[in-house]
Amino acid sequence: MIKTAIIGLGKMGISHCSILGAHPDVDLVAVCDSSSLIQDAFKKLTKTGVYSDYKKMIEETQPQCLFVATPTKFHAEMVIYALERDIHVFCEKPFCLKLEEGAEMLRLAKEKHLVNQVGYHNRFIATFNEMKRLVEKGVLGKTFHFLGEAYGPVVLKEKGGTWRSEREQGGGCLFDYASHVLNLLHYIAGKPVEAHGTLLKSIYSKGVEDAVYASLLLENGLTGQLSVNWSDETYRKMSTSIKVEGKKGKMIADATELKIYLKEENKEENLPKGWSVKYITDLTPQVDFNLRGEEYSAQVDYFIQCVKDNRPSDRNSFEAAFATDQIIDKLIKDALQ
Repeated sequence: MIKTAIIGLGKMGISHCSILGAHPDVDLVAVCDSSSLIQDAFKKLTKTGVYSDYKKMIEETQPQCLFVATPTKFHAEMVIYALERDIHVFCEKPFCLKLEEGAEMLRLAKEKHLVNQVGYHNRFIATFNEMKRLVEKGVLGKTFHFLGEAYGPVVLKEKGGTWRSEREQGGGCLFDYASHVLNLLHYIAGKPVEAHGTLLKSIYSKGVEDAVYASLLLENGLTGQLSVNWSDETYRKMSTSIKVEGKKGKMIADATELKIYLKEENKEENLPKGWSVKYITDLTPQVDFNLRGEEYSAQVDYFIQCVKDNRPSDRNSFEAAFATDQIIDKLIKDALQ
C-alpha cells in the first residue's frame, strides 16, 4: 500500500480524496485544509488524519506521495517542500504562476528522479487519445491547421471577487480554461512555442480576462487558432474540443466523440471515405472507480502505478505542464504589446 496525503480539499481535492480512498493500492493517511468546517467533517466522518499545517502533516505521516490541490499560488512552496523530502508529487493545474517557480520544481523532480504529474485530465480522455494516435499515424496526411476551443458558464455576471478573479491567485480564463486547451494541443498536435495577435477580453470580470483568442505556432511548424470563453451561457458545463485539418481530411474531437472526415478510404484503420464517428463509450478503458468521468480515476491510477513501478510519468509530467505555463507567459506578453 502506498502511503498518500492530500493538501487542499476544494472540488478537485475532494474528488482526489474519493478516488484515492477507494484505490486498492493506496493508504490515504492524511488530508490538509485551512477550513475548520472541512476539517470537522473529515474528523467526524473518516478515520483519515486531518491537519491544518501541511508541513506538520508531512513530517508526522511520512507519505510516499502527495497530491497538491490548492490555489495555484501555493503550488511551488508545497511541491518543493515535498520534493526536497523525496516524496512523489501529483500537482493540480495550472502548474505555477511564475516560470522561475516551475523551473525549480521541474529541476528538483528530475534531479531526485521522483514521479511527477500534473492534473490535466483531458490527456486521459479516450477520444483525444484516439485523435492523437491517428494524427501520429498520418491518417490526415500533412496537417496544415488546428483549432483549440473551450467554452463554459463560469462567469455570467459581474460579481464579487474570488480566487478565480485575482491574477495573483491563479485565476482568470487564461490560467483556468485556456491552459487545458494549450496542454491538449501540445499532446495531440505539437508544442506551442509562439503566440500572435493575442486578445485577453474582460466581459464581466474586472481583475482578469473572461475570454482568450490568439494565433499559435507549434514547434513542428503547424499553425492554428485558440478560442476560449468561460462566460458563454449557451454551455451547461465546460466543453473542450480540438480540430486538426490535413491534406487527406480532418478530425474534430471533444469529450464525447471523435468525428473523422477522409477524402479517401483508409483500409488499415477501417475508416471509410467521408464522415465517420468514434464514440467515447467505445474507446474508454474500464476503471475501478468512476467519479465525474473515467479520466479522473484514470489519471490517478496512472500516477499511482508509476509510483509503484518507480518509473517516470510520461503522460503528463511537470515538464509538459511547464511547457504550458511557458506559452501562457508568451500569450500574456503578446497581449501587452
